[in-house]
Amino acid sequence: MAVRLSDTTLGDLPDTVARPTYDRSALTAGIVHIGLGNFHRAHQAWYLHRLMQQGLAQDWAIVGAGVRPHDERMRLKMAAQDYLTTLIELDPSGKSAEVVGSMIDYVPIEEGNGPLIARMARPDIRIVALTVTEGGYYIDPATGGFDAAHPDIVHDAAHPDRPETAFGAMVAALKRRRDAGIGPFTAQSCDNLQQNGHVLRQTVISLARLSDPTLADWIDENCTFPNAMVDCIVPATGPKELALAADFGIDDAVPVTHENFRQWVIEDDFCAGRPEWEKTGATITDDVHDFEKMKIRMLNGGHQVISNLGELMSVETISGTMEHPGIRAVFERIERKEILPHIDAVPDFTPDAYIDLLLSRFGNPMIADTTRRVAFDGSSRHPGFILGSVRDGLAACTPVEGLALVEAAWARMCFGTREDGSTIEPNDPFWDTLRAVARKARDDPRSWLEQRQTYGDLADQPRFADAFERWLTMIWGEGTVVAMDVYLKE
Repeated sequence: MAVRLSDTTLGDLPDTVARPTYDRSALTAGIVHIGLGNFHRAHQAWYLHRLMQQGLAQDWAIVGAGVRPHDERMRLKMAAQDYLTTLIELDPSGKSAEVVGSMIDYVPIEEGNGPLIARMARPDIRIVALTVTEGGYYIDPATGGFDAAHPDIVHDAAHPDRPETAFGAMVAALKRRRDAGIGPFTAQSCDNLQQNGHVLRQTVISLARLSDPTLADWIDENCTFPNAMVDCIVPATGPKELALAADFGIDDAVPVTHENFRQWVIEDDFCAGRPEWEKTGATITDDVHDFEKMKIRMLNGGHQVISNLGELMSVETISGTMEHPGIRAVFERIERKEILPHIDAVPDFTPDAYIDLLLSRFGNPMIADTTRRVAFDGSSRHPGFILGSVRDGLAACTPVEGLALVEAAWARMCFGTREDGSTIEPNDPFWDTLRAVARKARDDPRSWLEQRQTYGDLADQPRFADAFERWLTMIWGEGTVVAMDVYLKE
């Protein structure tokens, strides 16, 4: 019988399961983390847990938080098992399980976010971290600046004491801290955005300025927003993952599976202190840019290459795309010919070696990561992960044909059907809009590129726009396999 996970049952778990060796009852909080999804629990929470296993960071425990009503379901599940999480590492050489105990509480979810504001305003909280997805920072897609006209932002500016967003809650908490003389906290983005700290700074300070310019100035002068690069492949949890936990003898309502690889590169810019993450493998540096560019362009960009093609061809998993000779070959060629020329080496990795690592990681058959999950929110991910390489290629006169093929595949995917006729369910916050444009683009391919909020002036760049039109016409007329074959033979 599987053991129901809790503090009192840790000693009853099978000997094969690693567990906390520290006294969890003695931990005190130091971090509020907003957006307590699988990635956070397999990544940032794991780094902290490993520090605690060394007897360190006992005053840096995590308090989970969310700002949407559906977050309450996760809070209740976590509370029922004393905020413990089972991490299951999936590697071709075997599986292993570890219970992570670095989280000690979860703020109740209430309209107006009063409990969250109060918790962040307490002096023990020195870092507020977030994983709210790449599209969650209220960026104006046309300018890259702050989207002050978004309804959520309009609400928070008008009602700063009852905000709807995580950023509004942070602003409200910082106001309380300033007024009470407590001092600032570090705001730390853990999302896949280039210069994510700068983006978070822009969002928080711009929102504060709409209601309290003096507070905005105080935040700007006192808070820090370190940039960081995060990396670990973490699939969604479903029945298979629950069954895996049970196979290890653990009854866990929210287990997390992950690959045997993690990377965290962090700018050392913390106004109120930080855990010694470098003692458990994180890289602390004053220059995150090259690391994040390599990862975002090559891994996240590569994910868009294979997931869009895979969706069209009914390949359900990322490892399945690596088993498909055509998709794998297209991935390798785009990476080496169209993305790699614009990537600099970083300590421990050349761009060529990083591609070899990605082939191994993406091909891990133990990781049941779906093409659907990876293709989610293309309206944020394509501008963030693909189009930078397109612009660099145009500027440097290097190839962009494959990247244009990727964009054509995305346009075809947003039509809402696979090539076998099956339906692609809505998979983007702007799915209805994308689908309408995709239907028009079937007969008028360049209308897709007229989405200026995504492509900017790329519709006016003949080398890219002509290639895109050619590929989308070919995909519709002859199929994705033919388009891939043509690309590989050119």
